[in-house]
Amino acid sequence: MSATKSARPAASGGIEAKIPMLRDRALAAMEHAYAPYSNFRVGAALLSTDGAIFDGCNVENAAYPSGICAEHAALASAVVGGARRFDAIAIATEADEPTPPCGKCRQVLEEFSPHMVVVTVTRNGREARWSLDELLPKAFTTRSLERR
Repeated sequence: MSATKSARPAASGGIEAKIPMLRDRALAAMEHAYAPYSNFRVGAALLSTDGAIFDGCNVENAAYPSGICAEHAALASAVVGGARRFDAIAIATEADEPTPPCGKCRQVLEEFSPHMVVVTVTRNGREARWSLDELLPKAFTTRSLERR
């Protein structure tokens, strides 16, 4: 797993002011991706509610289910760092069109912050944005586990 925690940025400016930095961090993380099988490199930068940023990249494996997505790598680093709530995630790929997170990553992120902003960017500068709950409506949550 490739994930690192940053120094906390200044709290001023809100989420929108931090998007350019998240975008840059996700693009930088993408450069470290290990994707020899799919050749689909992905980087992610996850912004916690306290302003810390956690990076991750995809790491593939010949036994395909053993790989890890960039979003998972960033989230694992965040959890190790004590973060549990997030405002935004930036995801970078080399695709021509902005690529939202896969369904598995949507579900994993939902566990922590269903309303976070999801920004996807490409190396050529294209960008798309959603809220996580737009990407995963009617998610499976802890409430789904309740028995009556």
